[in-house]
Amino acid sequence: MIHPLPRRTAAASALALAAVLAAGGCARPGGDDARAPGTAAPPASPRPAASGTGPYPTPSGASAASPPDAASASATGPTGTPKDGTPRASGVRRTDPDAVGAGALRVLWTFDTAVDDGPSAADLRAADAGWLTAGYARQLRSAPGAVGGAQWREWSGHRAYTTVALTAADDAARPPDTATEAWRQWIVTATPHGRDAWRGEATTTAAYVRLTRSGPARGWQVAGVGLR
Repeated sequence: MIHPLPRRTAAASALALAAVLAAGGCARPGGDDARAPGTAAPPASPRPAASGTGPYPTPSGASAASPPDAASASATGPTGTPKDGTPRASGVRRTDPDAVGAGALRVLWTFDTAVDDGPSAADLRAADAGWLTAGYARQLRSAPGAVGGAQWREWSGHRAYTTVALTAADDAARPPDTATEAWRQWIVTATPHGRDAWRGEATTTAAYVRLTRSGPARGWQVAGVGLR
């Protein structure tokens, strides 16, 4: 059965990965959080195939997307800059939903224990950088900050950071784009690397991204991310 993107997934980035890192498992952005655990350097997990049953609204019940709010000021202090940095919202063509969605996912899945106090830092970076609608950004900022657990402590012991790879995944259930709403699916692979040459196990997650904008000539922003 096809379901609309749940409101709670708006905060998926910090919460999902937070749950994994806090419990010592693996997940990510929260709306989605996919972080990989590992103590050795095993091969990356196989990439799941597109399901064709993503969390999309039913075609008959899809409602017009509400325009994204203007970017709101961050209620948090500045976050650190991960190793190798993260994509800048100003560096992509904002009228291209593929470019915007992919850029936001890279930011949401990029962690660096040398500069981040916990997994929530990635969500705050995405919110502060203008990738997200004001409503989604507020949800991420207001979500309880994820305190790193056993997994995060293991990563911290190696001063690890993640690298992110994205693979576009077509989905037969995806509704057609409208002037103000677009959905995209990617397979996100995140791999932790220690500054001491340690490498953790890569994890993969199917991420369903909802993008909205206020009009045909306006820039897209991410309004929510669902994980599968």
